[in-house]
Amino acid sequence: MANVRHWIRFRPRGGSIGFGTLNGDTIAVHHGEMFGRPARGTQTLALSDVETLTPCEPSKLLGLVNNFRALLTKLDQPVPEEPLYFLKAPNSYMAAAGTIEQPQFYSGRVVFEGELGIVIGRRCKDVDEASALSYVFGYTCVNDVTAFDVLDRNPKFAQWTRAKSYDTFGIFGPSIATGIDPAGLSVRTILNGEERQNYPISDMVFGPARLVSLISRDMTLMPGDVIACGTSVGAGRMPPGSSIEIAIDCVGSLRNTFAGVPAAAARR
Repeated sequence: MANVRHWIRFRPRGGSIGFGTLNGDTIAVHHGEMFGRPARGTQTLALSDVETLTPCEPSKLLGLVNNFRALLTKLDQPVPEEPLYFLKAPNSYMAAAGTIEQPQFYSGRVVFEGELGIVIGRRCKDVDEASALSYVFGYTCVNDVTAFDVLDRNPKFAQWTRAKSYDTFGIFGPSIATGIDPAGLSVRTILNGEERQNYPISDMVFGPARLVSLISRDMTLMPGDVIACGTSVGAGRMPPGSSIEIAIDCVGSLRNTFAGVPAAAARR
């Protein structure tokens, strides 16, 4: 994958938001629009001198459910006939290195889900599968954090939006990788130094091209929108004080911490 580039958004100390390509510990600053015709500038910044932001600003982040065969087998559930997905609200978006916060009035399990994210590069509506990848800008790492005990708390209504959209629960980045085919890659999740997930992206029920095509029939996808492709076996609870990393070779490594909340605050 010789033509791989990693696009990143950042804010220098005391400066305005910018974007560029990452090369090790340095950023080649670009101008224009990341999803338009970005132009390479002359400035280079040290990664340590900037604040890393989410690599794009989605109008929506969609998350897939039951999109990996290994997990369906474990749960003894049928393969879905069409993509099953939910939306995460924009208030949940958070970048690499940020701290995941447990909701103030929730003391239940907070669960990590390491995933591949598809980043849309241009307006996409009713596209066929053959051309769908031409609308994809690149790929990123996602931690689809979930307040697990909220999901089925009401037996008559599964609360996907609520459980998935608490502040800091929609983590993606640190960059967008372009020029890659993720089909041969694997998603790894490391919790407190211990590998908890390691699954092949090729095990998807609906791959990237099929997802983009089918979802674009339901709603218009805009530049910067993110489709989190779903997770496989191994997702689990994060104890307070945890460090969590989602790593995909050629895509990146997304690292965050989970603060939790004092028990007294959760009971208020």
